Amino acid sequence: MKRPCYPGEKSGRYGGTMPDTQRTAVGPGRRRRALVLLVAYAVVALLIAFWPEPVDRGATGLLDRIERMLPWATYGRIEFAANIVFFIPLGWLLSILLDRARYLVLPIGIVATVAIEGLQGELLAARTASIHDVIANTAGTCLGMLIAAAVSTSRSTRSPDARGVRERA
Repeated sequence: MKRPCYPGEKSGRYGGTMPDTQRTAVGPGRRRRALVLLVAYAVVALLIAFWPEPVDRGATGLLDRIERMLPWATYGRIEFAANIVFFIPLGWLLSILLDRARYLVLPIGIVATVAIEGLQGELLAARTASIHDVIANTAGTCLGMLIAAAVSTSRSTRSPDARGVRERA
C-alpha cells in the first residue's frame, strides 16, 4: 500500500509516494523486544495495582523523612510523580508496538488507568480510586509517547552513513 509523501519527505523512485513498509523505523526485532517488555511490565503493573493493600504502606517512615527534609515534597506530590514515572513505559512500549497506529496509545492508556482505578475502588477495600491517579497515569503514558517519538525522530533524521556505522559497531 502506498501513501502520498508529506512535505519534507523524499519521494525518490516511487513517483511521489512511499510504501508503508518504508514509513516505519521499528524493525521486527525491536517490536518483539518491546512486546516482551510490555508483557513483563503489565504483569508487574497488575500486581502493584491489585495488591490488596497500598504498596507504599511499608515506606511511610521514608516518605515522612523525605517530607521533613523537603517540605514541598509532600506525600501527595511524591505519589503523583511516582504514578507518572510508573506509566512512562506503557506509552513508550505501546508507541513502539503500535508504530503505525500511535494515535491509539493515549486512548489505550486512558482506558487502562480508568479500568485500574475503577476496579481498585470496587474490589479492594484498602485501596481508593482517585482521579489524581488517572491524571498522573495518563500524563505518564503521554510522556512515554513523547519519548518514543523523540527517539524515533532522532533515529530517522540521522544520515544513512551514521546509521550504518552505528549498526556495524
